[in-house]
Amino acid sequence: MRYIYTLKSFNPVPETNLIGEFECKLDQKGRVILPSNLKKQISPEAKDMFVINRGFENCLVLYPMNEWKGISAEINRLNLYNRKNRNFVRYFYRGATELALDGSNRLLLPKTLMSYAGIGKEVILFAFSNRIEVWAKDKYEQLMTDEPEDFAALAEEVMGKPERTEENEDVP
Repeated sequence: MRYIYTLKSFNPVPETNLIGEFECKLDQKGRVILPSNLKKQISPEAKDMFVINRGFENCLVLYPMNEWKGISAEINRLNLYNRKNRNFVRYFYRGATELALDGSNRLLLPKTLMSYAGIGKEVILFAFSNRIEVWAKDKYEQLMTDEPEDFAALAEEVMGKPERTEENEDVP
């Protein structure tokens, strides 16, 4: 049999490689200022437009519009005759909302999504890959203090064992 080791990814290759951790405060209306160091990283193709939706572990996920279109296209290729796929699509799109930066570089977070994520006055914007996770500050700090006992073992498990595919070369 022929195998090649590959890393499988559900998401398409991101156009953007965002990075950074930003502590922010919300105003009384639920608006957050997009930090200038983060805004510089957003592709002009996004045209100051974003989509925010529910993420995993009770955070929100903010996607630049150009990235959202790629992710959405990938999800729309799922076979909707499969019940698990339909459920995933429903949960993934649930609460998804378009947002636009205003003239002061602020985004108005939807109240229903803020409630889902337990967001009050302080948030952490955690940017990686093609997304920005929006966390309630206390939940983010709790998540980060629960670091795995052996981060090296986790890294080996996640990154050190590529998947095999049958159609590829022989590899021992």
